[in-house]
Amino acid sequence: MERDDGKEVAFKLSENCVLKIVKGDITEWSVDGSSDAIKVCLLQVNPANERMLGGNGADGAIHDAAGPQLRAACYEVPEVLPGVRCPTGEARITPGFNLPASHVVHTVGPVYNAEKNPKKLLENAYRNSLRVAKENNIQYIAFTAISCGIFRYPLDEAASIAISTVKEFGKDFKEVHFVMFSDDTYTTWVNKAKELPPSPQDRSSSSHSTRTIKPGFFTKLNCFR
Repeated sequence: MERDDGKEVAFKLSENCVLKIVKGDITEWSVDGSSDAIKVCLLQVNPANERMLGGNGADGAIHDAAGPQLRAACYEVPEVLPGVRCPTGEARITPGFNLPASHVVHTVGPVYNAEKNPKKLLENAYRNSLRVAKENNIQYIAFTAISCGIFRYPLDEAASIAISTVKEFGKDFKEVHFVMFSDDTYTTWVNKAKELPPSPQDRSSSSHSTRTIKPGFFTKLNCFR
């Protein structure tokens, strides 16, 4: 089955997990509008700064939508250094308050031209966010394009890092979403998901199947345009 309306594309990440790339506003993200699901297992990832007290872009939008309780909860997170609650590449979790999602994971991505190894730090930001979500029994998680705003991370490289890292956790979630505000970011993520090669495990599985599977990083399920 294939559908496409320009707003959402879905790929099979593993036997039990679907990757969805969505054009939209992450502050409005939910899964099928289900209040039961929202209460127990939805999580947004906030591309925060190290203070965790709100800022520009998606960070500020998430804080605005969640309400002042989110800032208060972030303020209670212990500082590991003066003014630093979440170092670059690490992740912290709070309730979602007025957001549709039950929780927010706060992570700090690298400033592309200011770090010696921005690739490793961006991988860590995604990986630690997924680890925190897994530890808290989250089943549905949504990311924005971490570090691709004012931190100037190149879209193509960022998309490759994001999708490759998420694939490591394909057995741990029911759905992983990337919710993209801009057309360029959405298109880059979709194209990158299509072009990356399958893992050796995926190739091994396909070689024993009687079905014909098109080459690509994921088996494409649905396409909405």
